[in-house]
Amino acid sequence: MYPIDSDICRAATLPGSFYQSDQAFERCREQVFARSWQIIAGAEEVVRLPQEALPFSFLEHFLEEPLLLLRDAQNTLHCLSNVCTHRGNILVQNPGRLERSIVCGYHGRRFHLDGQFAGMPETAGMENFPCAADNLARLPVRQWRQFAFTSLDPAFPFEDWIADMERKIGFLPVEQFRFDASRSRDYLVQANWALYCDNYLEGFHIPFVHKSLAAALDWNAYRNELLPWGTCQIGIGRGGEAVFDLPLDHEDTGQAIAAYYFWLFPNIMFNFYPWGLSLNIVRPLQPDRTRVSFRVYVWKPEMLGRGAGADLDLVEREDEAVVEQVQRGIRSRFYQSGRFSPGQEQGVHHFHRLLAKRLEG
Repeated sequence: MYPIDSDICRAATLPGSFYQSDQAFERCREQVFARSWQIIAGAEEVVRLPQEALPFSFLEHFLEEPLLLLRDAQNTLHCLSNVCTHRGNILVQNPGRLERSIVCGYHGRRFHLDGQFAGMPETAGMENFPCAADNLARLPVRQWRQFAFTSLDPAFPFEDWIADMERKIGFLPVEQFRFDASRSRDYLVQANWALYCDNYLEGFHIPFVHKSLAAALDWNAYRNELLPWGTCQIGIGRGGEAVFDLPLDHEDTGQAIAAYYFWLFPNIMFNFYPWGLSLNIVRPLQPDRTRVSFRVYVWKPEMLGRGAGADLDLVEREDEAVVEQVQRGIRSRFYQSGRFSPGQEQGVHHFHRLLAKRLEG
């Protein structure tokens, strides 16, 4: 459907029509995002103790699948459908602590905290009841550090998706990072979700778009490492200030690393700085509208305001401005597709190949 040559020296980018097409947007909904792993935002704050529960939607306003994350009395984490198997009522509407079961407020159907049907009033005379269809659907749930993830129908193993990020930043005590609501916010971008990812996946634009960030990074040393299901961009600090204190056995020891930028297919960015983590969740809304949720987790507050992670809001607004310009530009009848810079846009090429492969089914 969208053939992307495996040789970056010959390849052309996705066509401009992809970023405008309702059909392509719908194919991404089912063949990319419904098969992806997604982070459950806020789980690390709400679902920490047995019997605590968090109702959420799998990619709100895009894939409106009502789900429920909870811990049972034995502290086992579960992700369940939040829809009653009797008449489709939403079971749990607000975060909080559950009692011994999940009870539907419509007709009193009850479920154990692992999703198994427990009982219902007025069932006399019903045949073949209860059966497997009366249980709540159970979804895979995985935990990495304090973060929880799920998928409606994963196309690839979670462990393959997360492994290289763990290998690279495993030395950091990520579970000690604390969510900072005051530094977290949502941005509405008037552009296609994939254009936002395209921009993120290359440092080519940094000296042209981000003057303050370019002053903190050695652009000539900036590099991109391709992962099976993502990329890792590595920013080298100028002058060695505000950089990671790497372990002696780390693969990057001896380098002044100011930032590790991880993109995990298709839409999640983990940006690690010496002060902590900025997490970007890219949520498609329409072919030309995207919501980007920034969630900030602070480890070393004394290092905030320094180096590559000094002014994330400014960098984000600069990125939004240029991506929105591109969204307008690709509508031109004179634009078809572009070419990849072999030395600078390996990440974008990798993304386009992964995306095209998923869209082929």
